[in-house]
Amino acid sequence: MTDSLHSYLEGPEGAGKVMAHARLLTRLASLFQEIVPAHLGQASSLANFKSGIVLIYASNGGVATKLRQMAPTLVDEFLRRGIECSGLQVKVQARTRPAAIRTAAQKPLSSRTSERLTALSDSLPPASPLRSALEHLLAHTAREE
Repeated sequence: MTDSLHSYLEGPEGAGKVMAHARLLTRLASLFQEIVPAHLGQASSLANFKSGIVLIYASNGGVATKLRQMAPTLVDEFLRRGIECSGLQVKVQARTRPAAIRTAAQKPLSSRTSERLTALSDSLPPASPLRSALEHLLAHTAREE
C-alpha cells in the first residue's frame, strides 16, 4: 500500500507534477527567506512560481513597497542561485490573526449572594441535580471578604 501510494504521488500520471511544484515552492520559499532582510521575510511569504514569475504576498503596503523596490535585486539573486526567474510580483494579503483567547475573569460572590445560594441549596431535595450544582458552585467559587 505504501509503495503504491508513493509511486502514485511521484508518477507523472498521478500527482507527480503537483509534488514537483510543491518541492520547488518549498525550495524557493527557503531561498526567499535567505535573500530578503529578516524583517521583510517575517512580514511576507512566497506564494507561487509560474512562468518564471515569483509571486510574493506581503502583509501590508509598506512591506510590499520595499519588496517592489528590491525586485531587481531579488530576481538577480534567484538567477544567481539557479532559479529561472524573469520577474517578481508582489501582492498585499493581510495575514489572518488567530482569535485572541479570552480568559474569564473570576468575580467573587458577595456574602449576600453566597448566603442566598446556600439557603436555596438547603431548601432543595438532597438528590436534586440543581442542589448538587449549587453546592459545587459554592464550593469552587471565591467569596468576598
